[in-house]
Amino acid sequence: MEAITFTAKTKKLELVQSPVPKVVRSDDVLIKVAYSGICGTDLHIIQTVLYYIILILTLVSLVIFLLKGEFPCHPTKTFTLGHEFSGTVVDVGSDVFIVKPGDKVSVDPNDGCKCCNFCRSGNPHYCRIGGINNTIGIYRDGGWAQYCVAPACQVHKLPDTISLEQAALTEPISCLAHGWDIISPVTVGKKILVIGAGVIGSLWVCTLHLHGHRNVTVSEPNQIRLNMLKNLNTGYNLITPDQLRKNQQEDPDYLFDLVVDCSGFPPAIEHAVSLLQRGGTLCCFGVAPPHGEVKIKPFDIYMKEMKIFGVNINPFSFPKSIGLLEAMGERYLNYDKLGIKTFPLKQHQEAIELLKKGTIAKAIFKL
Repeated sequence: MEAITFTAKTKKLELVQSPVPKVVRSDDVLIKVAYSGICGTDLHIIQTVLYYIILILTLVSLVIFLLKGEFPCHPTKTFTLGHEFSGTVVDVGSDVFIVKPGDKVSVDPNDGCKCCNFCRSGNPHYCRIGGINNTIGIYRDGGWAQYCVAPACQVHKLPDTISLEQAALTEPISCLAHGWDIISPVTVGKKILVIGAGVIGSLWVCTLHLHGHRNVTVSEPNQIRLNMLKNLNTGYNLITPDQLRKNQQEDPDYLFDLVVDCSGFPPAIEHAVSLLQRGGTLCCFGVAPPHGEVKIKPFDIYMKEMKIFGVNINPFSFPKSIGLLEAMGERYLNYDKLGIKTFPLKQHQEAIELLKKGTIAKAIFKL
């Protein structure tokens, strides 16, 4: 089979021919992969340095922000990337009863050790033994291949109403579902700002619109991505960071009840704090670089009674994600509307370059 493997020591990414994996353990599920996404995390892993052209939130012009690829992965083993994927079950182990050959499925790549205090307290995403150190597509072979083996406990059967194409978005939407649980309730009518219009920002836009929110502004420096958002026909206010700052300067009451940062860009997060209404909430959803810093005045936290939440992956939110996929359907999850482009595995370099340039919102391998 074809697979894209990565070796951390040499930073080597290559398309290879590998044997089709086999069911070995009694809880194994062999999946024929249909769609497998490229996540921002994958770019952090495979690139030594990524170059992002960002409109700094001042009246000055463009700068180039360097972000070192520091996301952890298996340090020694050559493995297959890809933690966002859907497919069809081909074979199962002797103890598997939740799925059978022919079933459409998506895979939750994250799992804990099930034995530590975090896992036993219902917080497997905090697990230091499992967690990120056990993730499919980051530490174990993932979905950038024609076939992949996953434990049955991480395989989720899809209803007939969800296509394999849509199901490739289950994992990112499951992270979003976890974030939604953290910030809820979000009362309809609240004034909301979404920072960043990559695919995650777009999926937040879809979720907010699905839940009836109409007073929403999206800030994004890349005009191409802003134009992509128009395809969703939400009627939301789509502006650049410069316009956002200008509005704030002209009107001191230009404030928001909720800000969802999907950029992970520290200056944007720092600016977001100044845009919070009293009693407002900041949701830090985008993954910032480990060395990034944000300055916040404790007095503002006190005076505004602001709430700041982080969102770390997707503990037990995969079923909720499947529910969201089913509710969104073609109205929101059409690849063309979201700016998603599909590629064969052999075009992985082209897919990565287009993502880095920001001319597409997301790349997904179609197998």
